[in-house]
Amino acid sequence: MEFDLSWVLWGLPIAFVLGWVASRLDLRQLRIENRQAPKAYFRGLNFLLNEQQDQAIDAFIEAVQNDPDTTELHFALGNLFRRRGEYERAVRVHEHLLSRGDLSRAERHRAQHALALDFLKAGLLDRAEEALRKLEGTAFEGQALLALLAIYERSRDWAQASEIARKLEASGHGNFSGRQAHYLCEQAAGAAPGQAEKLLREAMKADPGAARPGIDLAALQRRAGDADAAFQTLAALEKSAPTAVPLVARPLTEAAIASGRQAQALDLLRAAYELSPSLDVLEGIVALEPDTQSARSWYVKHLEREPSPVRAGRARPCGQATHPIPLRRLRFRSKTAFLAMPRLPGLGQLPSA
Repeated sequence: MEFDLSWVLWGLPIAFVLGWVASRLDLRQLRIENRQAPKAYFRGLNFLLNEQQDQAIDAFIEAVQNDPDTTELHFALGNLFRRRGEYERAVRVHEHLLSRGDLSRAERHRAQHALALDFLKAGLLDRAEEALRKLEGTAFEGQALLALLAIYERSRDWAQASEIARKLEASGHGNFSGRQAHYLCEQAAGAAPGQAEKLLREAMKADPGAARPGIDLAALQRRAGDADAAFQTLAALEKSAPTAVPLVARPLTEAAIASGRQAQALDLLRAAYELSPSLDVLEGIVALEPDTQSARSWYVKHLEREPSPVRAGRARPCGQATHPIPLRRLRFRSKTAFLAMPRLPGLGQLPSA
């Protein structure tokens, strides 16, 4: 059988024409899809700006379907789901991104951070912790460490919180000495006496200006029966944390009475009162004053500086007044306080207008 070459001559042009037509159809379809994707994307942005989140989600889903390789659309859709509280859908979007093999290193880190935020917002702290740990050494490390610190503080895992705070301070994210002292005090609260003392002294070194380590250490020393050491610990706070003197005035007074250091404590509290008048410091002075009449004069002096019906009522335990309390100079912050004045002990009746 002879082969007819004429079919070849006719077939080549026909195949060329068919290929050209097919390419034109594919190009047209690609152009249509490319036009549809931006339209859906911009329509979604318009809905988002108008705070129409439901319509924006529908538009972004359409845009993702038209162009499934665009990562920015996935990030926008995942963030929208998270903002609306649809955390399961947000997790699916970001997990889908992480499963793709064509993501760049920066985009993969970004998707990992977004996934950690999904878990954090959903309250899945264990999964959030795991996701945040994977961001170590990335551009999101600082944000991840701050989120981890919040997780450990919320769960009261003070040892882990202390470790994260050290990393944050070492990386230049601020001064965490106050927090470190707090974490150590919290750990000391549940430790044995010997370990607790060690932790509290470490907290005092971490933040010398913090009052709580000294107060807790003094309480520990009082429970151990060492009132003298407790007094010295509290007295040292007058220099290291002068603003905390009103907080330590009562335990300082008790430790001074127990250790026989009333005179030294009285001098310290008088000096602190002159710098910053405080009712707590005043009560410490009154408790240490050997003379009742002198204690009464301290209350009168305080009322002259800061008139208040509540403070005036505190003067009753010191006996009868030899100096009249300046009732006319008392400032009333409410009608209730004014009506309560005749019933305050030791003041007598209100003066006539």
